[in-house]
Amino acid sequence: MRSRVGRPRSLRTSARRVAAGSAAMAVLLPVAGCSLLEPDVQPTGLTAGDRTPPEGTTGLEPFYGQTLEWGTCEQGTGECAQLEVPVDYDDPDGETIEIAVLRVPSKKDAAGSLVVNPGGPGGSGVEYAAAADVIVSGQIRNHFDVVGFDPRGVGRSAPVDCLDDADLDAYLAKDPTPDTDEERAEDVQDKTDLAEGCVAKSGKVIEHVSTADAARDMDVLRAALGDGKLTYLGKSYGTYLGTTYAELFPDRVGRLVLDGVIPPDLTGEEVAIGQAKGFDTATKAWAQDCVDDSCPLGDSVDDVVRSVQEQLEELDQQPLPATAGIELTEGWATWGIAQAMYDQGMWSQLTDALVSARDGDGGPLSELGRAYAGRDANGGYASNLLEALPAINCLDRPEETSDPEALAERASKVAPIWGRALAYESPCPQWAVESDHVPHEVDAKGADPILVVGTTRDPATPYEWAQRLHEQLADSALVTHEGDGHTAYMRQNDCVDEAVDRYWLTGELPEGGEMTCEE
Repeated sequence: MRSRVGRPRSLRTSARRVAAGSAAMAVLLPVAGCSLLEPDVQPTGLTAGDRTPPEGTTGLEPFYGQTLEWGTCEQGTGECAQLEVPVDYDDPDGETIEIAVLRVPSKKDAAGSLVVNPGGPGGSGVEYAAAADVIVSGQIRNHFDVVGFDPRGVGRSAPVDCLDDADLDAYLAKDPTPDTDEERAEDVQDKTDLAEGCVAKSGKVIEHVSTADAARDMDVLRAALGDGKLTYLGKSYGTYLGTTYAELFPDRVGRLVLDGVIPPDLTGEEVAIGQAKGFDTATKAWAQDCVDDSCPLGDSVDDVVRSVQEQLEELDQQPLPATAGIELTEGWATWGIAQAMYDQGMWSQLTDALVSARDGDGGPLSELGRAYAGRDANGGYASNLLEALPAINCLDRPEETSDPEALAERASKVAPIWGRALAYESPCPQWAVESDHVPHEVDAKGADPILVVGTTRDPATPYEWAQRLHEQLADSALVTHEGDGHTAYMRQNDCVDEAVDRYWLTGELPEGGEMTCEE
């Protein structure tokens, strides 16, 4: 969904993929691949050590010179530390916050650190790094410390807080496609309450959780880790973070992999329409897969899609009994369907859930919705992702004025399935914190070559966005994954995995700057 551009996979330490990405938390990861490069390729060309603050800054020396004190982690995996950074980089002598960091040491000799971000915005890099054995290949594990951090405002790093759990339940249950004046007024009020709650409950940090702030934190982390240049894996929103880093610190860019791309020049409207088109494509692919297997929802793609839309319309009028203290409303059902679009491994589960809902049982589809939100059966939420996500997005893409109904009409013309829901999804027009950031192209001139990866039927980050960023960057290569699902690396495609691993280990890019990997 739009708020969840780049939804990360959830990190239960399981090696099987049960679901899928914006940026929510219900996806289990695929089996870790073995070393794809034989014989074992040793890392070359990596640089160590650079604790100098960026040119033109003052007062940042204590942050760049700090030493991380590693200790045990609550996850029981890896080593954990706290990185101190200023709340406001324009006032380094003012308030500070601590950024949670987790490191899983390499299995052999570490050539350096691989910093990872799973997306969101709002995904926990700490939880992601804790799953090091399944998010990168065995060969990368041999030679790199895998390091994740919770970006400011997220998880364990001065987390943003906006709503209590019951109010968040209600927010997710609301009508995602308001079509009367009364429903639209309620939608505006719900979003206003969310925005005002974030300001009231989060303190000063709510003004400083932009991606540019997180990128500055990532450079302090790079220095504290002892790396001369940043080696990085960013998935989905993590690509936006990586590109922003490359813009701010081109001379400190090492080997950046950006998988499932969000170009920094996208406007809020472009994000909504682009994602709606991506989800339409994924939904039709699911429907075709269902039809090919004697679909209980219809005999053609159009029939299946129409069946789902009719179910959502019925839920708008009459929610179904569900589980875990919630009803299956149109809102919860929409998030449940979205959850399955992130990973084709969940398609049969979605079909079964829709059949159950048709027969009057909202439980299975509500469980998919809860998985999207990271909500447990007792009414608690696994993280603050759904609150951090708009707090970050609305600083990165502020919208002073908005007519969601007009946007819904435009989006529905090119994405009739998802256009309306995604046009109404963003709370940024009601956001209570001002931002002067303007979306713009980034060429990262002067940076080392960057590897861009895109999947042709990615629902959340359309393939065209990967092409768009590749064209904008001064020096990059593009790996195209012809397939379904959100992101490509370590999703059981050896061609993609080998290209990424070879780049991290040797700096080698695909011949001619582009390559295609088929499903």
